[in-house]
Amino acid sequence: MADWDIRPATASDVEAVADLRAVVMRADLERLGRYDGQRVRQRFRDGFGANHTWVIEVGGEFAGCVALRPAEDAHWLEHFYLDPRRQGAGIGSGVLRALLERCDDQSAPVRLNVLQGSPARRLYERHGFTVESEDAVDVFMVRTPAR
Repeated sequence: MADWDIRPATASDVEAVADLRAVVMRADLERLGRYDGQRVRQRFRDGFGANHTWVIEVGGEFAGCVALRPAEDAHWLEHFYLDPRRQGAGIGSGVLRALLERCDDQSAPVRLNVLQGSPARRLYERHGFTVESEDAVDVFMVRTPAR
């Protein structure tokens, strides 16, 4: 597994993450007939909040992003994007494991949504997420605390 680190996101990270989001989500959104490069970037810019977002770095270089937003009844895992050149090296699993341990320490469930047919769903299932509901576009998943 590659060495990775996370750091708090800043406002200056928004464009790098918006561009990565467009790359990472493209195949799934095209399959669903919903890809628009400008729209996918703008939706991220419009909802970006640095206070619960981390940048993933490998060797000091930008490699991805993840957000863990506290909500009333759970934490929401959002904007989990990893550069395709870095995928398959265990980085995503390592980052996810670290975030889930934090939530377990707080006895907090974690919720997320993933696009229908996305290979990312397998990652989430391996880490204990189960389907809560789904529609034609999204699969909503939850993971109860391990402790």
